[in-house]
Amino acid sequence: MLTRRHFLYGLGSGVGSIALGTLLHADEKPLSPKPPHRPAKARACISLFMEGGPSHLDTFDPKPKLAELHMQEFTRQDKFASAMASGKRYFVKSPFAFRQCGDSGLWLCDKFEHLAAVADELCVYKGCQVDSIDHPTACYQMNTGNRFGGDPAVGAWTTYGLGTLNQDLPAFVVLPEGAYPQGGAANWSNGFLRAFYQGTPLRPTGSPILDLNPPPGVTRDVQRANLDLLAKLNRQDQARHPAPADLAARMEAYELAFRMQTQVPGLIDLSTESAATLEMYGIGRPETDSFGRRCLLARKLVEKGVRFVQIFEGGWDSHDYLERAHSARIRATDQPMAALIADLKRRGLLESTLVIWGGEFGRSPDNGIRGGSAVAGRDHNARAMAVWLAGGGVRAGHAVGATDELGAAAVETVHHVRDLHCTVLHLLGLDDNKLTYFHEGRFKQLSQTGGEVVKELMV
Repeated sequence: MLTRRHFLYGLGSGVGSIALGTLLHADEKPLSPKPPHRPAKARACISLFMEGGPSHLDTFDPKPKLAELHMQEFTRQDKFASAMASGKRYFVKSPFAFRQCGDSGLWLCDKFEHLAAVADELCVYKGCQVDSIDHPTACYQMNTGNRFGGDPAVGAWTTYGLGTLNQDLPAFVVLPEGAYPQGGAANWSNGFLRAFYQGTPLRPTGSPILDLNPPPGVTRDVQRANLDLLAKLNRQDQARHPAPADLAARMEAYELAFRMQTQVPGLIDLSTESAATLEMYGIGRPETDSFGRRCLLARKLVEKGVRFVQIFEGGWDSHDYLERAHSARIRATDQPMAALIADLKRRGLLESTLVIWGGEFGRSPDNGIRGGSAVAGRDHNARAMAVWLAGGGVRAGHAVGATDELGAAAVETVHHVRDLHCTVLHLLGLDDNKLTYFHEGRFKQLSQTGGEVVKELMV
């Protein structure tokens, strides 16, 4: 006699087998190109993330009023609104001069000697706001939409929605410095999405991925035979336990690593580039070599069909010695990122590649008493920051939004970062309200609770 328990068990096994068959079929090429929700302006994105919080007041948002108030003391009460502390404060003018650049007349700090040449490609946005003044939570919010981490990064959502154009390379590549940013790898996590969509970091020195190359004496034929045997055993295990999705992702990761062995070494070999190109990116100069190499590699990656590339560059947390610290950061990044924009344009890639620059928040127009003018810096500010975009359908040669006369808060075209995320997805052909994933009882999305596209940033 067939008991109810055995009947339900058998029914579940049958349905499970059908589901497994569908799952295996779907996972044959999990990152295959997918049609966008709408016609896309960009097919790839390069994110230049300036970790530490670059000062909008000393880069793209000049405030002459601060020169009048420089070193004047006052008492701040709104501790959590912008700066890190209340009490006795003093105003700090920018140590840099500003100039209008290009035919568009965009205001740039005069330390940006190279970026000035591509000013007409930039759309500088001064209306963005975030919620946190703490580095890890603010980094998480800028990169994943969630201050507390654990959610998918923008790059993960992008590859979930669009797949990739090159099955032999990761769809989402991260190019960190020697040290990871605050919050670590959660900044490029797949979160609750399947593991296929997480960012793959490439190391800045040595082998880009540890153990990418096989040990001596192991040929590709041997590797292929080993992977085939492993896949057979994994499929048998998957048939017995169809519910967990991690195994399918692990199997695909093994296959991707095998394919990458032939692709990555040639891709990261910059000796194939002309001497003029290397010089343009500042490669070979101590100040610009590291960031220049990563910017050039980003161009090569999108050229090869990688969907989302993110470069992290730290050192922008200038509470003290603002002039010295920001000068060093600008010298390190100015030439490489200007070269990236110019190089993309001359290769016909800028129109289809969205480039976005920014940090996790802006800086305050004032600081605590820390030793006088020469030591002056700025604290964190969630209510005002500068972000610029280039290529990929943005409104080139324009400044959008504005902050008040002190640069303390955005006052025109003000949008939460969730709206910036919706705009990035929109330019890539994705609709935040349609790009959802069912998790923990509800459909989740990058914006968390929904947002709107900042139309002023687009053509």
